[in-house]
Amino acid sequence: MRLSTEQQKSIRDVIRRFFGAQSLVILFGSRVHDLGSGGDIDLYIEPEITDATVVVDAKIDALVELHKVLGEQKIDLVINRKNGFDLPIYTIAKETGVLL
Repeated sequence: MRLSTEQQKSIRDVIRRFFGAQSLVILFGSRVHDLGSGGDIDLYIEPEITDATVVVDAKIDALVELHKVLGEQKIDLVINRKNGFDLPIYTIAKETGVLL
């Protein structure tokens, strides 16, 4: 995984602060692979909060805070509110990702 221990902790802390303490956070995509270089930070989140409006606000606030603690880089948040939709990206993220 191409994130330091400190970066992993920062991500967990930010996501849980904005999406709820019981939120699941998984890193997936190119940053999972140690031998790669570059790439954005792809995060799959199963938030504790479920209200759509609150989730949208949390996403914006979390991205702002993540940019503050990690620096300006591309960060993608894939959020699964478990509202009945089962998108292929959810399966890919959970099967190929690493729990933070």
